[in-house]
Amino acid sequence: MTEESTPKWEGKAMAELPATDPQFTWEVLEDFCNVHKWLPIETCYHVEGVSGQPGLIRYCTLTVEEEGVGDDAEKTTTLKWAKEKLLEIDPVQRCLTYEVGENNLVFKSYVATIKVFPMNQDGSKIEWSFVCDPVQGWSFQKLNSLIESYLEFMVKKIELSCNTN
Repeated sequence: MTEESTPKWEGKAMAELPATDPQFTWEVLEDFCNVHKWLPIETCYHVEGVSGQPGLIRYCTLTVEEEGVGDDAEKTTTLKWAKEKLLEIDPVQRCLTYEVGENNLVFKSYVATIKVFPMNQDGSKIEWSFVCDPVQGWSFQKLNSLIESYLEFMVKKIELSCNTN
């Protein structure tokens, strides 16, 4: 009897930064261990490997507030964490690929590629694509929506930073 493999989820989110130079956008994103400055997570730091090189591992955390169950249930907070490994980085093409490794999130396997493209004369576009195993208790739409909201959050922070430089 052969075991059927579950199809992977594949998604993509895109966002435009019409007044942000693609090189500036790339310099933000290639700084792999400082993603906490651009995403709604609390910490991110270097665990091992050489900065800017494949094999670099970062550790990211986020505190999540969860609703209790029942009438008298109190909200609880949980520290969610993940170790993420830089698989590829190409400053010429302005793209990087990473995978989520050991974690207490919802991922069994997750690989993402983030690319920066020039747009018009002075702008840039970010494409965040991912492939992962289906996430138990989640729909594909929920995960894709989360990625889209993270990307929009990131774009706003990058634009704000660009306007203050």
